Amino acid sequence: MGFKVKVFDEEHEEDLEVALNRFLEKIDERQLIDIKYQVAITCNAGEEQIYCFSAMVLYRA
Repeated sequence: MGFKVKVFDEEHEEDLEVALNRFLEKIDERQLIDIKYQVAITCNAGEEQIYCFSAMVLYRA
């Protein structure tokens, strides 16, 4: 049994939640090892804030 990584990247927090939940429904909870979560914020030329919500799931294949 090997290890795998699945990366998610969304502009909205709720979209990340939906994507993660859909993925987690497909694997057995015993396969799950860890989930890392990160938020990045930047400003574009118009000084509008842009958010990036991301998560990495480490699991057993």
